[in-house]
Amino acid sequence: MPSVVKPPQTLYDKVFQDHIVEEKEDGTILLYIDRHLVHEVTSPQAFEGLRNASRRVRRPDCTLATVDHNIPTSSRKTLTTTDKFIDEIDSRIQCVTLEDNVKAFDLTYFGLDDKRQGIVHIIGPEQGFTLPGTTVVCGDSHTSTHGAFGALAFGIGTSEVEHVLATQTIITRRSKNMKVQVDGELLPGVSSKDIILHVIGIIGTAGGTGAVIEFCGSAIRGLSMEARMSICNMAIEGGARAGMVAPDQITIDYLKGRPLAPKVDSPEWKKATNYWLGLKSDEDAKFDIEVFIDSKDIAPTVSWGTSPQDVIPITGVVPGPDDFSDETKKEACKRALKYMGLTAGTPMQEIVLDKVFIGSCTNARIEDLRAAAGIVKGKKVASNIKRAMIVPGSGLVKRQAEAEGLDKIFSDAGFEWREAGCSMCLGMNPDILSPGERCASTSNRNFEGRQGAGGRTHLMSPVMAAAAAIVGNLADVRKLAPQTHSAAKGSPKIELDAHVEDISSDEDLERIADAPADPVSHPSGTTPPVAAAGMAKFETLRGIAAPIDIANIDTDAIIPKQFLKTIKRSGLGSALFHAWRFEAGSDKETPDFVLNQEPYRSSKILVCTGPNFGCGSSREHAPWALLDFGIKCIIAPSFGDIFFNNTFKNGMLPIQITDQAALEKIAVDARAGKEIEVDLVNQVIRNADGEELAKFDVEEFRKHCLINGLDDIGLTMGSVDKIEKHEARRTREWPWLDGSGYLARHGKGPVKVQAAGVPKTNRGEVLKEPLDW
Repeated sequence: MPSVVKPPQTLYDKVFQDHIVEEKEDGTILLYIDRHLVHEVTSPQAFEGLRNASRRVRRPDCTLATVDHNIPTSSRKTLTTTDKFIDEIDSRIQCVTLEDNVKAFDLTYFGLDDKRQGIVHIIGPEQGFTLPGTTVVCGDSHTSTHGAFGALAFGIGTSEVEHVLATQTIITRRSKNMKVQVDGELLPGVSSKDIILHVIGIIGTAGGTGAVIEFCGSAIRGLSMEARMSICNMAIEGGARAGMVAPDQITIDYLKGRPLAPKVDSPEWKKATNYWLGLKSDEDAKFDIEVFIDSKDIAPTVSWGTSPQDVIPITGVVPGPDDFSDETKKEACKRALKYMGLTAGTPMQEIVLDKVFIGSCTNARIEDLRAAAGIVKGKKVASNIKRAMIVPGSGLVKRQAEAEGLDKIFSDAGFEWREAGCSMCLGMNPDILSPGERCASTSNRNFEGRQGAGGRTHLMSPVMAAAAAIVGNLADVRKLAPQTHSAAKGSPKIELDAHVEDISSDEDLERIADAPADPVSHPSGTTPPVAAAGMAKFETLRGIAAPIDIANIDTDAIIPKQFLKTIKRSGLGSALFHAWRFEAGSDKETPDFVLNQEPYRSSKILVCTGPNFGCGSSREHAPWALLDFGIKCIIAPSFGDIFFNNTFKNGMLPIQITDQAALEKIAVDARAGKEIEVDLVNQVIRNADGEELAKFDVEEFRKHCLINGLDDIGLTMGSVDKIEKHEARRTREWPWLDGSGYLARHGKGPVKVQAAGVPKTNRGEVLKEPLDW
């Protein structure tokens, strides 16, 4: 028989296809998840759900947990227990709850007393937990970071965290394919951060909505793994579901010796590397969207507004509303300038700063710190800078930096040298901006209040932030170091040399072993019939619709990060749109905000005329807050992908109306304070008199679940035989994923690596022995 010729596939197509457990006729897909990262903010409610349903974690060996988001980054010299170390009560409860959960569900955990603790998107790659060709998820939107390895990595909401824990799968659909090709040699002073800020400036924060971006071209191929991670990290800021880079020899070299990767020179390593190097888009593969960029057009770039798309070369001036032709963008510019306290036409290099932050999952790796130290060495932080912080992305990065003397360079210049954590990236911890303070930041978001209520954030690369700290203003790094080239091209080999502790005796084995013996299947303790009624049914909704005429309403605006410190799903309605509903620093209502007015205080429906509602974070707290307030339906021209998905998981209905005339008809009734009716069964929106305003589309599977109030996990349990079949194939074709690298078998089944104690070393001491893992 003639062989079947497969159509050309993209990198995304190949990885996605290899993880399909089951595909329905309507395009709904049950996708297997290889790697699951868990942190303290988005997991408590997921574990609570498991307990309430008497379910176990299906594959404990596929999950790695740590604390990072709201832990303090101050010295841990006095650390004895998490409970005694963290002062802030809500943060302490979240962290202690995670410790209790990892013990109860038998998960690998890097806690505050573990030298491997750090930001999830930094510890995954440095441990070799992240591998090419895998699917990686986490309750965090910046999971896209791991796509730098050719993994399909994306953020999920808490309901999906629970789903992955219980079933090792998620329910999803195929994404569009998007290609961003960057060619040419980077100019002096330009780094991977400048590339991704430039890209987002071109495509906008919704340019990649519904798509997975493959970053390619000679400029991308010339980047180190750390630089590629920075680019994929911010794919989500361009609206994409994920970002990916095809694996190559640079990828292989990075993974050599990582403790959770296959052992080098083993049969599995050879098989794995052959598979990894074959993961690339076919020559004739088709992309739905293509963007081509010449590196010579990329300059050191900084943000000026309150969205990652608000960027400009450091040599430019602050734009004004007249620089935009689109009315929505004009209004967004006015709003951003008011919040940022900027005047159109001001040279970017004249903007005076208060604070500088170098860290986050975008730019807190050893390469980032080396580059920043190269700018800072022998200089002093400007006198007007109130605080300049260096926050390593993990305990191992911190130790390596200290071994190289980087901490002394920073300290001598006037920077604070901190412990690992998310720190000022999102201001959930003690590291925050005060209202009105302006910060040069290497993080990934500059949303209103992102780094602290009223704080003003300018995004940039580590070398640009270092230059800004020295000058005291936003600064062009090329003026401080004219010969500086990006560390991305021809960057030094990462020297975080890993080794795995040998197991030479039964005593050693017992010391680190407590995982189940079966490497293939860890089914849930209960297997309900095909479905369970887990949500209230949604058929028809009639109520007041509140109008909001704002574009790019992000999840930080829907619910600011200070309200994420909860282990419950309820009680968040009072925090909905908090910065807009209340005057800064008080509980006094802002009278002109729609939800503070009658009859909108009792709204059940939200009508947003601006695009990209719910962009930004994966926090499921956003739909929880809307639902707790009483809003069960959001109507908008477009939505952020993760938010859109999260609403369905909570029995809510997001309706996309792309016809502006139809949307305006709905908005007119909303502005008049009239009720509207959403009929999901017939997919129609009507006015109070029963007249049709618009029809809408909804995926058949999601509609079925809403109308019948079905629980996703219960549905998936009906496919457990198909999950087991996929796991058998996984063991057969990709044996390294079952853990021969990080689960030492030794004839006794897989063994989970447990956290080791933290060696007591003096601050700044140069380590004589190789850095261990």
